[in-house]
This record gives sequence, structure tokens and C-alpha cells, in this order.
Amino acid sequence: MCGITGWIDWQEDLTQKQETLQAMVNTLVVRGPDASGMYISHHVAIGHRRLCVIDPEGGQQPMVRQRGDSTYVITYNGELYNTYELREQLEACGHSFSSSSDTEVLLKSYMEWGPACVARLNGIFAFAVWDDAKQSLFMARDRLGVKPLFYSQKNKSLFFGSELKAILAHPAIEPEITAEGLAEIFMVGPARTPGHGVFRGINELKPGYYAMYNRQGFTVSQYWSLESKPHEDDFLTTLTIVRELFQDAVKRQLVSDVPLCTLLSGGLDSSAITAIAARDYKERGMECLNTYSVEYVDNERFFKENSFQPNRDAPWVDKVSSYLGTCHHEILLDTPELAGVLEQAARARDLPGMADVDTSLYLFSREIKKGSTVGLSGECADEVFGGYPWFYRNEMLQAETFPWSPCPDIRLEWLSPELRKSDIFKDYSCQRYQEALTEVSRLPGENAEAARMREILYLSLTRWMPTLLDRKDRMSMAFGLELRVPFCDHRLVEYVWNIPWELKYYQQREKGLLRQALTGLLPDDVLWRRKSPYPKTHNPSFFQAVREQLKVILSNQSSPLLQLIDTAKIREFTKSDDARSTFPWFGQLMGGPQLMAYMIQVDAWLRQNKVKVVL
Repeated sequence: MCGITGWIDWQEDLTQKQETLQAMVNTLVVRGPDASGMYISHHVAIGHRRLCVIDPEGGQQPMVRQRGDSTYVITYNGELYNTYELREQLEACGHSFSSSSDTEVLLKSYMEWGPACVARLNGIFAFAVWDDAKQSLFMARDRLGVKPLFYSQKNKSLFFGSELKAILAHPAIEPEITAEGLAEIFMVGPARTPGHGVFRGINELKPGYYAMYNRQGFTVSQYWSLESKPHEDDFLTTLTIVRELFQDAVKRQLVSDVPLCTLLSGGLDSSAITAIAARDYKERGMECLNTYSVEYVDNERFFKENSFQPNRDAPWVDKVSSYLGTCHHEILLDTPELAGVLEQAARARDLPGMADVDTSLYLFSREIKKGSTVGLSGECADEVFGGYPWFYRNEMLQAETFPWSPCPDIRLEWLSPELRKSDIFKDYSCQRYQEALTEVSRLPGENAEAARMREILYLSLTRWMPTLLDRKDRMSMAFGLELRVPFCDHRLVEYVWNIPWELKYYQQREKGLLRQALTGLLPDDVLWRRKSPYPKTHNPSFFQAVREQLKVILSNQSSPLLQLIDTAKIREFTKSDDARSTFPWFGQLMGGPQLMAYMIQVDAWLRQNKVKVVL
């Protein structure tokens, strides 16, 4: 993977702005530790940081190619999984290639087909192409938003970057936040509304969209969305197609010129990916597949089964690794470090995040990178196939709000009296929820129950999943680790989207259809193991650590957090041992300790970015 950034300015001579571009590029060093490049002409400055995965020599960026009198320049973050097919098509159109990189294939795809090229791509990507002859910039983002891309317009300029920090590094962009941005942080965070950049004047290019910027202005277009239509395949055919699509997605994503591994939790999703990868390795006569899992000091001592986490991962990891013959590595994390890198994780994410759910992946990625540069992860199967509790627990299913954040009124109580009075905060979550429902592609004739399940699936794919993809991208790329997500293959997502819920919920089990489709790939007890979410520490010392950190912040009158929260209420919260058992306020894993950690991250984010609050 890589980091991209740059800007277009119709008034300035950017050949005199190399230092500014270098500052923007430098913010992305961790995303691309292997190489750096810049392209500057009169009105365009484009930068790139590279993580070498395919063709280290031939894939240097920004990449420049000529066609006739036209010059094209690309900066690209991502991976194409149909590079070979595209290359064949382009060669048939008369193109030749000087490298084996997917970057050159992507650039020539745009040169041949223009904006329509994005419909042909299978992969994860965020890229920008400068057409010098037309004096125009084209930007695009993959269908499901695996790779990030932000932009900002100001006067006659357009700025863009893989991360917010790249845009904020430009002196023309101020780190300001309005009431709406604060509502993103406190009323829907750590989720984020698609397209919202939180900072004033910064936007996100939404998944499945592309944009064009030229002297006539800036336009944004949607090139992909979920389309609802009747599912006409019988059950056996459905199982076969799901299995074939999934296997093909995994195999395509095993291509790498650098060390590759899989993340293995012993659950269905990661075990299935590992099974296909391990078999592929054996068929190609390759060395033992490396797998990685995460565990926490003293977890076996403090773990208690509950409806969200029915059992520990460790025994299942051992079973699957032994069954598949992988070279397994268990990464053991300790609680003090989980609490100690909350600020670093916020810096990596550019925003407050998922507390220890983020820091654990941050530390996990650091250790994986010591042995691998690419990893395959089971993320997103639950969104695609319906694995979360809100798909089958009636009280969550019928909640008239985001089911992973069911009590927005409680969030209001965290805020300062001044902010609580604002209608923006009172209505924000509800408005964003209703806004999401208007986007759902309806299927005529669908009954109320089926229509509601379609809504919940859409919410999960477009409002919940991006939060986890953000986390996955930022925490891994903080160490130059590329994590791929086969369950986000758009062909699989498109197909499963229209499978009726009663088939997805086969045997009245979460992801029952997927389990049945993968019969024979894994032992039955692994295949039908109850879902257990991403492993976290159950050590009470995490609660103690974040409580003490938050108390220090609350006693610091210079903390920028204090003007935004009800300090008396939060201070009382830190004094209560009951805070350890506070119900989850975001998803399944974020309770009282994570609320404290989130506040720590908000404080760190405000300080790190010198954020100015503009109400």
C-alpha cells in the first residue's frame, strides 16, 4: 500500500512550492516506508509514498506515461486483483508495458477508457490521475471504501490526501471544527458519516465515487451502488456461487512479491481464508504459510463467557493452525501498553477511534510487520453475511437508530451544558440514521420483515463497516503493513446483498449460509463455532489505567477537552467502580473503560492537531 497527496492551483506557480508538497508527503512516510516521489508542474503538485508489494523496481510513483501529445501522471494507493485480465485487454487495444506493476495497468486503463475504467477494476484503491493536455485531475475510490481518500476545496485550489494529516500539512488549511464536526465526534463517533471529513472544509470522497477537477469546477459522480433485485438461484446453486466467489477472492489476493501472512483468530472467517491460502501454498510448493493471532496477558484468568463473547480464541487458533499446518505466531500484548498508546493510535487514525480495539490492532500490526508486509484478514464477513447481534436480536433489530449505538440520549449527557442546548447535537444521530435509510435500494413487493433486514444490512455495510475499515487501514499502515479483506470483494458483496435473509440465516445461525457454503473446508466444530468478536483484554488493570489517565486530564485546566464535556459528570463516572460494567455504547466491545479511553483520545486529537473549535 501507499500514501497519496497533492493539490491543484489555478493561480499559483506550484513549481515554487516543492517544500510544501514535501511536507504533505512526509506525513505519509509510515504508509509508504520504501520510496518517495513527487511530480510538479505549473498548476499541479502530486506526491507519493510507496510500500513496495508488486514489482519494486517498475512501480515507482508518481508514474508518468505519454500517449501522443498527452501526458498522464498517476499517484495510487491500493491493489488491483484483476491486473492480468486488464493488461490483456489493454494490450489488445495497442498498449505496451514497461513494468509488471498494477500501477501501470491502472494508469493505462484510465488513458484508454477514461472515468469508465473504474467499473472494470477489481481491487482496493484510491488514486488520482492528472491529464496535462486537458488540465484536469481525476480521483476515484474503491466501491466499499477499503482505501481512504480526503479532499478540500479552497478558492481556486483543490487539495487531496490518503489521510487528513496530509491535507492539514498545507498552510492554507486550518484545523478547525464546527458544531457539526463535534456532533460527528460525540454523537456518532467513532463511526463517521460517509463523505464527512470532520474538520471544517474537508470532505471524504465516498466509496464507489469518482471526482473530476478542472478549470470549470469540481464534480463528483457515483459509479457503483448496491442494486436490489430478486434472487432467483435455488439454495444449492447459491451455496456453490458463494463458495466459488469467496475462493476466487482469496486466491486473487494472495499475489505478492513480499512476505505474506494471514491473521488467524480461530473463528469462521479468518480460518476459512487461512484454509484457502494454506492449500494454495501447498499446491504451489511454497514454504509454510505464516499465521498470526493476538492474545493478552492473563486473559485466561479474567475472561468470563457472555452472550457477546462465548469463548476465548486461543484454543481454537491452536486447533486450526495444527489442522492446516501453518507456521503460527501468537502475539502477546500487555495491558499497560494497550492504554499507553491511545494517543499514538489517535494520531495514526487522525481522529478519536475505538480505544483499545484500535490500540490492540496497532500493536498487533507492529509485531506482524516484523515478519510480513502483506496480510489477509477476515474483516467484513459479519457485515456481508449478517453475523452481528443486531441481525437477529429483536430489540436491536427494531431500534429506530443505529443498532450499534442505541442510546443517543445518553451520549448527550457527556456534553457540556452549552453543547447540550444545541439542536444539532439533539437531533444529529437521528438525522444521520434517517438519511441512511433514504439511500437503501428497495425491492418492490418485499414484505416488511425482509425490507427491514435489507435496511439493517445496508446500515451495516455503509455506516458500521467503514469504521472497521478505517481502523484496519490506519492501524496497519502506521507500520507499513498492508491488510487485505477478501470478504470486501465487490462481486461477493453484490451477490450476497440480494440473497433473502432466511437463506443467510440458515439453521437459525449467524452467517449460517456462509458456514454451509464452506462445508469441508474446515472441521465442523470450527465451521459452526459461535461468533466471537475481535479479541480484547479482560484484565481489570485496563480500566484502572484509563481511569487514572482520564483523571489527570480532568484536573488539567488547559485541556481542550474540558470545554466540550460535562466535567462534573465525567469526573463522577471515573470515581465509580460500576463504570467497568457500563453497557456497550458502541458495538459489542466498547463499554465504560472504552468510554474513558475515547475521552483520552479526544483530548489527544484536539491537542495534536491544535484544533480550533468554531461554534
